[in-house]
Amino acid sequence: MTQFDVIVVGMGGVGSATLYQLARRGVKALAIDPFPIAHDRGSSHGQTRIIRQAYFEHPDYVPLVLAAYRGWAELEARRRRKLLHQVGLLQVGPPAGEVIAGVLASARRHRLPIEEVAPEAIAARWPGLAAPDRSHLGVFEPAAGYLEVENCVRAYVEEALMLGAAALTGESVLSWHATTDQVRVVTESSRFTASRLIITAGAWAGQLLTDLRIPLTVLRKPLFWYRPQGSQYEAQRGCPCFLYETAAGEFYGVPSLEPWGVKIAEHTGGERVDDPLLVDRDLRATDQQRVDAFVREHLSHLQGQPAHHAVCLYTVSPDRHFVIDRHPEHGNVCYAAGLSGHGFKFAPALGQALADLALDGATELPIGFLGAERFRSVSKFADRAATQ
Repeated sequence: MTQFDVIVVGMGGVGSATLYQLARRGVKALAIDPFPIAHDRGSSHGQTRIIRQAYFEHPDYVPLVLAAYRGWAELEARRRRKLLHQVGLLQVGPPAGEVIAGVLASARRHRLPIEEVAPEAIAARWPGLAAPDRSHLGVFEPAAGYLEVENCVRAYVEEALMLGAAALTGESVLSWHATTDQVRVVTESSRFTASRLIITAGAWAGQLLTDLRIPLTVLRKPLFWYRPQGSQYEAQRGCPCFLYETAAGEFYGVPSLEPWGVKIAEHTGGERVDDPLLVDRDLRATDQQRVDAFVREHLSHLQGQPAHHAVCLYTVSPDRHFVIDRHPEHGNVCYAAGLSGHGFKFAPALGQALADLALDGATELPIGFLGAERFRSVSKFADRAATQ
């Protein structure tokens, strides 16, 4: 039985960042994942992830995402390669809707630079993008952009290994047991012990945290890539990332990148998954119909069948906000779960916060609003208007 200071279960975006944070502090750390590094079975894949500062989900996320920007810059400097591309983000929707009202609220509270764009000016400024009608508003955030998701995971793991961490792939964690000063982790073929445990298992977090009774729902989320006709959707020609709140749902996209083109997916909706290992990853006609309808209405220069598709998983908490906390009965166990499809961009900050919780019992990062206590009392997010 091998002894470590800290064991991390799950090596996706947050798990890889956590492993790096532990290793840079000289901690003897092990991360365990059933799949290869930067795999496509969970939530940290799909070529890109949008990153933004004027957070429409809630203004309290903004200090965390600003900390994440600093963390991504640090990782880029260590790896000597570009991982975050600030091509900007155009968000379009009704002024009183969730997206536009939320963006404006966060920007006002945190004095973030954004630009309001009239609907008739959108297509003139960004050929290929259009607002649905004059009742909608566009907001442009120049500091936003996209992350190279698989490369970010690889970079964090590589840095952690260089600093002395260990990574075990191809092994599923079957169970864990904690005492006051030790945690035992059982995998398919081995047993490991550590002083502390951090669970960042994504779609599998609910299976490892059943005693917390937080209802986490796993959703199947199809992703599509369309080849553009012309250069309207190239970032070097000025095309930003985009997110639309429409009557049919919320849809987002990333400028055209090799080898597949423009990435487009629906952020809302999703089919419930009972077992993440058995999710259907084939392309269904019903998956494509909703995205095709969005493309026809808003992206005039994308036509034809997708060049590529993939399936991602969202693990959704009851209020769609993250759950970051220490285990209420085991002070040497902490976790991140329920990132609800918008957590990857925060990986550097969440990795730092989890390392702090595991090693020090607390963190200076403002994660209090994401604690599990809210599920045992009135939700802090029940009345969005009361907080903005």
